[in-house]
Amino acid sequence: MVRFQWNLYEWRIDRLLDMGWWTKVGILSLGLNALFVVQHLLHRPQRSTLFSHWSSLHNIPLVDPNAVHDLHPLDGHKNMVATAFFTDEFATAVAALGASLTRANTTARRVMLYIPEQVSPRGLCIASATGFRPHPVTRIAPPPGGEDVYAHFIDQYTKLRLWEVGEEVGARGVVYLDADTLVLRNFDELFALPYPLAAGGDVYTNRRGFTLAFNAGVLFLRPSAAVFRDMLRKIPEAEFWRHEAEQGFLNAFFAKDVVRLPYAYNANLAIKVRAPRMWEGISKEIRVIHYTMVKPFTRDNKDYALVPMDELEANARRRASEEGGVFVEEMEAWAQAWHETYATYGEKLEGCMALSNKPGQHAT
Repeated sequence: MVRFQWNLYEWRIDRLLDMGWWTKVGILSLGLNALFVVQHLLHRPQRSTLFSHWSSLHNIPLVDPNAVHDLHPLDGHKNMVATAFFTDEFATAVAALGASLTRANTTARRVMLYIPEQVSPRGLCIASATGFRPHPVTRIAPPPGGEDVYAHFIDQYTKLRLWEVGEEVGARGVVYLDADTLVLRNFDELFALPYPLAAGGDVYTNRRGFTLAFNAGVLFLRPSAAVFRDMLRKIPEAEFWRHEAEQGFLNAFFAKDVVRLPYAYNANLAIKVRAPRMWEGISKEIRVIHYTMVKPFTRDNKDYALVPMDELEANARRRASEEGGVFVEEMEAWAQAWHETYATYGEKLEGCMALSNKPGQHAT
């Protein structure tokens, strides 16, 4: 038996020696490639994640001691719902958001951060017609010069002033909502959270899918002017994806200390594309819907020009055909919300149209 195996081995060696030169090269190349693949699989670097370059950027305690000892966490006077209004194109979106807050019967007061030199009297009037109190703020420019920031995020570092403004107006807790959101249900329970920051996980329709990072379109935060100043100091030294402006920075600044909210508090449309059954599961509990992929109040995803108020319902329904029609229900929800908004505030909104549409002409 041993002799037979040895003869067989000798036979294979002889056959190999008899092979042509190109055949031998091919076999050698195949072997080397196989070795390279094995080594790559064994030693390939780990994919970079939110925590790959983590470093501590703050000393904020995880649990807010004032919140723990507050006997009335849902006192509306101490709580604030905020949004940001940086360009006129989002005026009607903010108006619809304000009306949706009224329907949801939130107890919190409402504040709208705006950049005076970038919005017009007309836009400011429309955006504040449904309950948001305008609060002028100074723009925070993206570092360094904004060349790494996506164009539609160019003003978003100004959102960091939420920590400053919240303390200025005496708010104990702040829920921030992007202008492209709509409130479907009351979320006042968030004001009882004893944490410095809470946000929902971010979602993408590409290979990134559900990520460790959070989305900054809906935030709960404890305002602090000291924290605001600390953030401004830390922006230059923090490692983060600068394309996403303040969202990238906030993920680096709070990192492991942010408390993740259920997706129902930031129902990003990307969830419905990425995981339709999950969207179905949260649909009856959604507090805030986030129109990330298709914005019902704009012509398309590139043209953010202000759509005339009498065309907004039709515009939302027209855009429902995009993305294969997957967002028909969500576009209809916004169309109905605008219908109710205009029915309630139409006279006031129309009165705004008599004002100048040139940015920077109003008194602050």
